[in-house]
Amino acid sequence: MEHVEIENERKLVRRGRGANVARDKRSAEHGFTPVRRSAEHGFTPVRRSAEHGFTPVRRSAEHGFTLVELMVVIVIIGLLTTIVAINVLPSGDKARVEKAKADIALLEQAMEMYRLDNLTYPGTADGLQALISPPASLTRPERYRRGGYVKKLPEDPWGNAYQYASPGQHGAFDIYSYGADGREGGEADNADIGNWN
Repeated sequence: MEHVEIENERKLVRRGRGANVARDKRSAEHGFTPVRRSAEHGFTPVRRSAEHGFTPVRRSAEHGFTLVELMVVIVIIGLLTTIVAINVLPSGDKARVEKAKADIALLEQAMEMYRLDNLTYPGTADGLQALISPPASLTRPERYRRGGYVKKLPEDPWGNAYQYASPGQHGAFDIYSYGADGREGGEADNADIGNWN
């Protein structure tokens, strides 16, 4: 009987299962005490339970996040959103101003091409429409470029038409936008943007 138990223990050890159980059984039979020490012998285990102030790092799928953890995450997301908004929104205004300047430069080049073909700038009454179709005041319509000088007149970034004056207050002609407020004058985003800026 004893021989059969020893043989079974050897099989367990060979398989890699129950090695500690077999060793502890043999030790107890031969008068040895196991290596593990309990708390009564002055040994404190490394792992402590939740009742001793230790909470495990890993959570099971059943445990969720606490309200405090969720609030911390929401506050962090709010702070990041605020930082992004502060940095991105002003650049939208700058982008509108830059687009207006680019449109005005394009119209200015088209106006120069018009002058090269027709030897004069269109009058204020003809406006920027003279870049799309020949104006009625044109003395020699045969000189007008077929297809016009721009395909389509752009609107300024605030949805208003660009203004034109010839002769202009700042040069031979002025092409300008009234800015965000759509009225003459203003400061910052409401300031006029023209080919003289």
